[in-house]
Amino acid sequence: MKNIASSLFSLFLLTAVIGCSSSTNEMTYDSSQLTRVSAEEVEKVVEDFIMAEDSATIEIPAGYYELSTQLILDNKTHILIKGAGMDQTVLSFKNLKSGGEGVKIVGNSITIQDLTIEDAPGDGIKSQHSDGITFRRINVTWTNGDKSKNGTYAIYPVQCKNVLIDECIASHSRDAGIYVGQSENIVVKNSLAFGNVAGIEIENCDNAEVYGNIARENAGGILVFNLPGLPKSDGRRTRIYNNDIIDNNHENFATALSEEPNGNTVTMIPPGSGVVLLAAKEVEVFNNRILRNKTLGVAIANYQITGFPSEDPNWSPFTTDIYVHDNEYDNSEGFPDLTKEMGQLVSVYNAHGTAKTQDIIYDGFWDKTISETIESNPMRICISEKGMENLRFTRFYLMDGKDNIEAFADYQVFGNCKVDVQTDTKHIAEK
Repeated sequence: MKNIASSLFSLFLLTAVIGCSSSTNEMTYDSSQLTRVSAEEVEKVVEDFIMAEDSATIEIPAGYYELSTQLILDNKTHILIKGAGMDQTVLSFKNLKSGGEGVKIVGNSITIQDLTIEDAPGDGIKSQHSDGITFRRINVTWTNGDKSKNGTYAIYPVQCKNVLIDECIASHSRDAGIYVGQSENIVVKNSLAFGNVAGIEIENCDNAEVYGNIARENAGGILVFNLPGLPKSDGRRTRIYNNDIIDNNHENFATALSEEPNGNTVTMIPPGSGVVLLAAKEVEVFNNRILRNKTLGVAIANYQITGFPSEDPNWSPFTTDIYVHDNEYDNSEGFPDLTKEMGQLVSVYNAHGTAKTQDIIYDGFWDKTISETIESNPMRICISEKGMENLRFTRFYLMDGKDNIEAFADYQVFGNCKVDVQTDTKHIAEK
């Protein structure tokens, strides 16, 4: 596995051709400078996707491709889709009037690499029901002025197996830039997510590793969620390590939950959130730099905090078996965001008597069928940070409603344990 130094070097190479805007401090690339390819060349790419046979290579030469239809690869095996480079091959879906995704892939042993996808009306690139899907050096973004009109996910494998996301860039999605959902055997590494609501999200997944990434300038940096009512229930075993999770203080521009069918739970994330674990199971968070996120560094939360019903017999609302250790924090950003209830909770009720950023918060819900008191640590929340006594840690008590909120700094309850989170992704990482 690459260490953080080598992954940062990889990202330097990855973005060497991309300029940096001083006004937004965001990575940008002016695709308008590329040569517009002819209608015949665009049509050839569409036909190549439709007509591809198993074991084919689809090459997309350099140029700016204005597409008015989706690119769909359906039920194929051993396909390589290859552009000339993220700065050279750009697929624009700004003129797409129907359909959701820009690129949709269903199949096994598929690799897509070295290109940019812009302005899909829905998700940038989606893969579903695929076994062995690799995204390598893919840049997915939106260029609209109004981010609330951007697509939901940039890179979006769902209900897949053996997923590799490597050296990719995802920006400006109104949900998650890199989202892996209801899948198993996952590696997200050496990638950059910025300007999204959530940078990287692992949801209802088993056996995932997230490492060597930069999540910056999102509303929330890295999320691990388990949500009810999905075809795949509780996910387990995620390791988040050697990431830079920094300056995630962007406005949350997600569609409100009340605006169904497009609302999403991520709308509740307060700007300034580093890592958020929600109803998560068997998660280890370690050796990350969690810096200058103005509301919180790490949130350990149960689904009850959302206030929504969770009547799913195959799913648990509790976050359990969590090990947070050896991370670096910088809470100098100051004061929490107050636009979301979690930010208000951190600001008003924290255990330190000051309305400032908290390094670690735990909402304090626990399963009373296991223990009558939290002092036995029934949900096996384990925290072992260096200089813990100097960190801002708050455990809330919320189980009696909004009129009886309490806050405690009792990190010692959670300090004498560790959780062994076992993942097996070597066969993916070395692809």
